[in-house]
Amino acid sequence: MLEQRAQKHHRERLGEAIREEIGAILEGELGDPRIGLVTVSEVLMAPNGKSANVLVAVAGEAQEAVDTIEGLTAATGFIRHEIARRLALRTAPELFFRLDQSERYGGRVEELLKRVNKKRKR
Repeated sequence: MLEQRAQKHHRERLGEAIREEIGAILEGELGDPRIGLVTVSEVLMAPNGKSANVLVAVAGEAQEAVDTIEGLTAATGFIRHEIARRLALRTAPELFFRLDQSERYGGRVEELLKRVNKKRKR
């Protein structure tokens, strides 16, 4: 039980370190014009630690988000190499970039709650 908890804690720490490093790489080291204003929201590590889903929030229109995900996917090899080098990992986890929809969903939920409250007041 203790070993499982320690492994989980290690994965969480590694995920946070990867999130910070990807953020630093995105700030100025990628020259792909498809990549817009992007923020790394969260890195979700697989239980075996061999892969990770990288949730990114993209400012702008839906097409900009699609283009940014394409650009990030194209740069995955470079990003993995940099993460392995910077964090002194033998092998960096395989990265899968996903669009973080939580802000959009949160805004939609708030809008629906406001509508419900207006109807109740009538």
